[in-house]
Amino acid sequence: MADENHTKHQSPSQRRYPPEIKERAVRLVLELKREDPADHNVISRVARQLDVGTESLRTWVKQAERGTEPARPASSEKDQEISALRRQVSELKRANEILLAASSFFGAELDRRQLK
Repeated sequence: MADENHTKHQSPSQRRYPPEIKERAVRLVLELKREDPADHNVISRVARQLDVGTESLRTWVKQAERGTEPARPASSEKDQEISALRRQVSELKRANEILLAASSFFGAELDRRQLK
């Protein structure tokens, strides 16, 4: 959970963006450019809306326009397993926090009863 909070406070230039965000941002920019080729603020507007760095987005769009976008490997069985395990770890951490809080509560209750 601390990592999640830390990521929220990083500047856009310090973040690594998931491939889904990159693809969505590039797709939006390219669609908007097709609709209105004279609009020169598309990249900065989309970057602001999706909370990504303007220069990062500009680079992704250039790569996509040149067709030099790095090839993204297909999601393999191993990647799917890793994702499932990460979700499971997250759920187990949450359950552990709940159990720790409950044990503290009941431990304090037992201490109060012994003092009487």
